[in-house]
Amino acid sequence: MQIFATFEHSTYLELAIAELEEQGVKNILALPLKNRTEERKLFDNLHQSDGVSMISKAMILAFLISTFAAAKGFAWEWGPIIWGIIGAGIGMAIGFGYDLLMKKVIKKKQRQLRGKNSEVILIVECEEHQKKDVISILRDRLAFGIAEFSPK
Repeated sequence: MQIFATFEHSTYLELAIAELEEQGVKNILALPLKNRTEERKLFDNLHQSDGVSMISKAMILAFLISTFAAAKGFAWEWGPIIWGIIGAGIGMAIGFGYDLLMKKVIKKKQRQLRGKNSEVILIVECEEHQKKDVISILRDRLAFGIAEFSPK
């Protein structure tokens, strides 16, 4: 029987391996996943989206600033329509610039400071009667997920 578990790089992984070896489990394989080396794409396309919208704040600010600019435009020289369009452009530029700054500069620095490590996949080969103990050890040592495979 094979049991698969995912861990983060931590002492809990080492403790789980040591405890499994004490239980008499001989075949243990730990595979670290590699971190991404390339940056994520800034803009989404039709076939791939990361769920982060860079246009939502731009649209909200365009609406708000164009509304105020159009209202004030009745008293200004070019009129409410032109000032509404100018306000929408300014609002979009401010909102998009803010999102761009947050995503490129600030979030990148936070990711670098955290030093995000990838996960480790732990593969344990054991006998059927050891299954309950192995799963208990992996859960006690904070495994992210556990899966079983029994080749027959």
